[in-house]
Amino acid sequence: MLCVQVVIVSTWKLLTLVKNDRIFSAASLAWVDAIVWAIAAAWVVLVGVFLYVGFNADDPGLPLLLFLMTIGVTVLGLLMVVMRALLRQATALRTDMEAVI
Repeated sequence: MLCVQVVIVSTWKLLTLVKNDRIFSAASLAWVDAIVWAIAAAWVVLVGVFLYVGFNADDPGLPLLLFLMTIGVTVLGLLMVVMRALLRQATALRTDMEAVI
């Protein structure tokens, strides 16, 4: 739950930066990094629960559900890493454009 709260607060801060037209700044990169680290922490906890339940389960239902959730969080984490790289590139381009203007 803590990881979800970190993602919600970070998204809220990023939306505030968008509203103030400051999304292409170093402050936005810090909030995106917070989202990536929160997703990574949630992934580690989810894999730990998956392994514990997988070795102690009698039926395949819950381990399969946890496996699918792990895959979903993995995809979300990889997507955020790509989005972070795109934000870094856009920030660098915006800085270059402001220097030219």
